[in-house]
Amino acid sequence: MSRLDLFIARMVSQRACLDHANALTEGMAGPVFELGLGNGRTYHHMVETMPDREIYVFERAVASHPDSTPPEDRLILGDVHDTLPAALKRFGPTAALIHADLGGHNRAKNDAFARAISPLVEPMLAKGGIMVASDRMYFDALEELPLPPEAFPDRCFIYRAG
Repeated sequence: MSRLDLFIARMVSQRACLDHANALTEGMAGPVFELGLGNGRTYHHMVETMPDREIYVFERAVASHPDSTPPEDRLILGDVHDTLPAALKRFGPTAALIHADLGGHNRAKNDAFARAISPLVEPMLAKGGIMVASDRMYFDALEELPLPPEAFPDRCFIYRAG
């Protein structure tokens, strides 16, 4: 598969999985967390498709398109190794939906990073909460769910808190 096709598959999968997760958590109380802002495309999609939800963004440094930049009161700046534990103290296990697209182009580094942050993410989800990730995550108690039909295998992963 060409790099262009891989990129397209990732984007199609992200949209399909986010929309599916939104439907699965419809009516569920609790914030939505976007881990990694990047250009802000998925954040912008979430704002458009989840207008009644509080969406908080975790990012090291903002470099997003101006139309896709969250307001300051919804932006949590810093390294996720520090900001996720602080957010757990602030919000508790209340997140209805968490989306993570934190990896780069190096699969080994992405996997190591996923292993490191999985234990930080897992306790943040409310019961029935959904995690959508661009990389396989390593959770003790979350159930991996099947992907929606439009998503490509291994381009996105969905997990649910029991």
